[in-house]
Amino acid sequence: MILNTIENLVRPVFPFTAIVGQEEMKLALILNVIDPSIGGVMIMGDRGTGKSTTIRAIADLLPEIEVVADDPFNSHPFNIELMSEEIKQAVENKIVLPTKYIKVPMVDLPLGATEDRLCGTIDIEKALKDGVKTFEPGLLAKANRGILYVDEVNLLDDHLVDLLLDSAASGWNTVEREGISIRHPSRFVLVGSGNPEEGELRPQLLDRFGMHAEIRTVKDPALRVKIVEQRSQFDKSPQQYISQSIPQQDELKQHIINAQINLPTTQIDYDLKVKISQVCAELDVDGLRGDIVTNRAAKAFAAYNNRDHVSQEDIRKTITLCLRHRLRKDPLESIDSGDKVNKVFQEVFG
Repeated sequence: MILNTIENLVRPVFPFTAIVGQEEMKLALILNVIDPSIGGVMIMGDRGTGKSTTIRAIADLLPEIEVVADDPFNSHPFNIELMSEEIKQAVENKIVLPTKYIKVPMVDLPLGATEDRLCGTIDIEKALKDGVKTFEPGLLAKANRGILYVDEVNLLDDHLVDLLLDSAASGWNTVEREGISIRHPSRFVLVGSGNPEEGELRPQLLDRFGMHAEIRTVKDPALRVKIVEQRSQFDKSPQQYISQSIPQQDELKQHIINAQINLPTTQIDYDLKVKISQVCAELDVDGLRGDIVTNRAAKAFAAYNNRDHVSQEDIRKTITLCLRHRLRKDPLESIDSGDKVNKVFQEVFG
């Protein structure tokens, strides 16, 4: 009886493998999960196209991670880069720390969040009561080794977006408050979503997202009916619907784990790297971030398809996602940015 009550308290999540369409968004999320150094994904599209559902579904799909028990930063028990300073000292002093497995953290950043809520602050209550200055971790601490999701990121305050992107790029969050300096790991996959009708992100901020997926409302009537029916079945009996999807979910989960294992040994030939950079140069992409992200995404895609060498097809499948948001906006240009990337890719790669 108690088990049923606890199970009912957990909000059911729509299975990732049951989501129909929106292949571009699903691929971008999977590649970022395989290699978080790609730098996150920005998902722009119409209202009601399943952006939030898909993002929550990918977090639910991921295998559990091992963390140091009772550590607010989800510190890794072995990897120094993913440990808080306190845990690192304990490991150096050869103290045996208890560990546990948890679901990959999925943290939502609300639009009204303050800087203190995001980065962390001093626990005033403890300072007044015990006379001890204690750090109270924020959302960046909770998101370490997980996914940080910002819905309507184009409506978020610019200074919060700056803080987010700095932490995502460096993998660390530093807080200076009341004479206390705290630095903790903050490695997460940053996922933003928004509707372009409600305003665009500044180009320099957009450029900091590794990938950019554009999604549109499904037009095919048969496919729309299928989506509506699936949602109705899920709402009617969530647990039954989830249990039917377990074999496909487990298969995809294993696929992702294998890709993460194979990624370090996946190679990309020098001539393909040169052609990627040639595409970026011809598209007049500022900086080298586009080159780096395209290389990483192509390797992740090759690993996902169980190959140890990147092919031209791997690059073709990923380059638009990596470059379309880095092009300079020309109000007189009639061609879509994604089509422009494809056109230059065909010219360079043949």
